[in-house]
Amino acid sequence: MRRMKKVLLGILALLVLLVLGAITAVGWQVVLGPDARAVTNRTFERTDARLARGQYLVENVAACFHCHSEPDLTDPAGVIKAGMKGAGWEMPVPELGKIVAPNITPDRETGIGTWTDDEIARAIQEGINKQGKPLFPLMPYMNFRELDDEDLASIVVYLKTIPAVSMRRQRSELITPLNVLVKTMPKPLPAHAPKPAPARTTSQARGEYLVKTVAGCQDCHTPSDDKGQPLPGLDFGGGFLLHDPADHMKPIFTLNITHDPSGIAHYDEALFVQTFKTGLIGSHRINPIMPILNFRGMEEGDLRDMYAYLAALPPVKHRITNTDPPAKCAVCGQVHGLGELNAAKAK
Repeated sequence: MRRMKKVLLGILALLVLLVLGAITAVGWQVVLGPDARAVTNRTFERTDARLARGQYLVENVAACFHCHSEPDLTDPAGVIKAGMKGAGWEMPVPELGKIVAPNITPDRETGIGTWTDDEIARAIQEGINKQGKPLFPLMPYMNFRELDDEDLASIVVYLKTIPAVSMRRQRSELITPLNVLVKTMPKPLPAHAPKPAPARTTSQARGEYLVKTVAGCQDCHTPSDDKGQPLPGLDFGGGFLLHDPADHMKPIFTLNITHDPSGIAHYDEALFVQTFKTGLIGSHRINPIMPILNFRGMEEGDLRDMYAYLAALPPVKHRITNTDPPAKCAVCGQVHGLGELNAAKAK
């Protein structure tokens, strides 16, 4: 009997060590909750300049309402349902579970009307909501960490002025193990670390900030592996899988936007600006799964800066369309139009 007890105790101890080792490897946040700094009494003064800048960033460059508003799926342009701007919606990403972009209007019961300025800023840049819960990084807080102080302040100021909409949304329900791993993703920023805008003296530098930090173009235009990590060497090369909620969740692959012949090498600056301003590629309407309605309102100077940055990126050979018959692609490993024309890279 004593020997049996020793064996059972030994097995129990081993199981405890294995569990502790697994938790340590993943991160103790899965047990203790996400890393989160305490909120401060930081506030952002409301000025006309911040309201104007915040409106421009939220409505156009960052396209916040593209995710946080329910679209009218009966309209081919993908406009927001009347009266629902900022009121949230369940996003079409079934691979991840149920992802709900919450109500970010100033409604006090169902939105962010009771959130302080610093709580809003913490959610935007650090991925932690008012209740201390983690946000899944489909909300691009990892990009927004690099926002200039004044742009962050402008976004917060503007969000607090949009019309309040009473719309209670369900919480996101991630698949396992994402529902556990999401707790390890947020990383707090120092509460009093100023980040003034650097002197961006070139068009490429200004474009990089707009493309990577504010608009987050790389998030949709870079394919990922089965763990959600960007595939090496395919930055901006297209092939990220989306689903069109207006067309029975039809698979849509993002396009290559590098200046390779398989991408947008045929674009000059004027054509790039024209495409964004019209929402058309030739006579073809750009699918509104891309926030083209938002980008159409961007200033031409900003679009020219974005073009300068994209034109300077390393070209990526990756042929991809959503109109040709799908075939296995040796480059990204997925099945998409023109996939059979892509050769695997030499190792």
